[in-house]
Amino acid sequence: MTKFIFVTGGVLSSLGKGITSASIATILKQSGLRVSMLKIDPYLNVDPGTMSPLEHGEVFVTADGAETDLDIGHYERFIDATLSAKNNFTTGQVYQSVIKREREGGYLGKTIQVIPHVVDEIKNRILNAGEGHDFLIVELGGTVGDIEGLPFMEAIRELRHDLPKTNTMNIHVTLIPYISAAGELKTKPSQHSVQELRRIGITPHMLVCRSEKPLPKELKRKLAMSCDVDYDAVIEAGDAQSIYQVPLNFIKEGILNPISNHFNIKLKPNMEKWETLVKHIILPQDEVTIAFVGKYLDLKESYKSLTEALTHAGAHLNAKININWCDSERIEDVGAYEVIGNADAILVAGGFGHRGVEGKLKAIEYARVNKIPFLGICLGMQLSIVEYCRNVLNLEDANSVEFDENTSNPVIYLIDEFIDQSGIKQLRTIESPMGGTMRLGEYPFEPKEGTNLRKAYGNNETYYERHRHRYEANPKYKEALEKAGMIISGESNGLIEAVEIKDHPWFVGVQFHPEFTSHLETPNPIILDFVKQANKKD
Repeated sequence: MTKFIFVTGGVLSSLGKGITSASIATILKQSGLRVSMLKIDPYLNVDPGTMSPLEHGEVFVTADGAETDLDIGHYERFIDATLSAKNNFTTGQVYQSVIKREREGGYLGKTIQVIPHVVDEIKNRILNAGEGHDFLIVELGGTVGDIEGLPFMEAIRELRHDLPKTNTMNIHVTLIPYISAAGELKTKPSQHSVQELRRIGITPHMLVCRSEKPLPKELKRKLAMSCDVDYDAVIEAGDAQSIYQVPLNFIKEGILNPISNHFNIKLKPNMEKWETLVKHIILPQDEVTIAFVGKYLDLKESYKSLTEALTHAGAHLNAKININWCDSERIEDVGAYEVIGNADAILVAGGFGHRGVEGKLKAIEYARVNKIPFLGICLGMQLSIVEYCRNVLNLEDANSVEFDENTSNPVIYLIDEFIDQSGIKQLRTIESPMGGTMRLGEYPFEPKEGTNLRKAYGNNETYYERHRHRYEANPKYKEALEKAGMIISGESNGLIEAVEIKDHPWFVGVQFHPEFTSHLETPNPIILDFVKQANKKD
């Protein structure tokens, strides 16, 4: 029977519940157990797909095409697993399901209430996500005391009664603030947070205490006594040099004992490979600088998977990745060299909207002309085609219809129809709502023999990568591009997936988002190869 660990947060948000959950899952997985994870988001949006990156950070796309919270990305990166739509749900999805069922007569005319109907839907989703696994780690977003989190807290409370007592564990992530004027660490906020949890009917079995300072033994004893947890279940969680160091820190803190004792299992995680990779992140031998050309640079969270994917590649190559954040709008004003300088490689990331596009085009031209290793992702690939058409094929008005509907050379266009993941034909027009007309999730592609793409991925005929975009490269221009020296190095059911340039040391554009399939233990092949090129010493 699946065992459940519920992770809640107290005092304030952004304490690192996601990293805590992923770290515990990593320890269990490295102990040979089958582990999965679930993130519950109490907001009313159905998913974060239409939220602004400034509002929510990155939207992470699963293999089955779900647009999910960025914590799902952390989970996959830590436990080296492929998760799906059932590993993240929101209040919006829960109410949508309950109302749909009520409209269809599924409740036989009963009055629909939060308890039991909404709570039962939540419990069913949690149990469904746990099927086939030894452990399911469930992270509840928000903070204890939030009004929107109450139905989820009730579901957690009820599951403790529905399942054998030794099959559920509650872990509370809390803050121990340091008051510099008093020179003291304070436990009162955590005590109040646990009191609020217990008022709801949940007693935590473990406290994970975020703190800027080490916790003295007396303070741990005080917390254990006042919050009614065992002394060895008060786990200190200070700031780490890398998020991937957290599982190792937890083991040093003695987290194995309370988990082993609670579930009556032996845990012996093999962290050897993990430790080596973390060492490479913290004390690397080499160093490379990558010019990261993007638009939402004020909020680095909107590129979280990509920066983490670069870290994974660096860990496997024992190299520190220095990211030179290059604002594409600034490149428009002062030119590529002023902003990019002498970077070892140039990366043009994805994005929506026309702002900063001309700056990205200048960055691509700079990489192409100066033979600098280049990787373009999604919009980055599309713009590399636009740049090539303008400056090599001399099609001056070449553009994407996303930025100019009336261009006479729509090298990037909106195809009228495509077959989605489930084999259903989707129709797309300029007026179509954005979410419904995206190519979302995992699609196959075949790398062409003798290309950088093929060298990076290996010899299998078909590979799978994830997508999140509306516009496609126009195959009408394929022949002209190939004659002029651009290689179409990957295709998926007739759609262009990757391009390269023949007389360039390493210039690759990919329509998919390779960062979504990069994990610490298994970095994405094309990103790994890109960082290898950046790390080549003259």
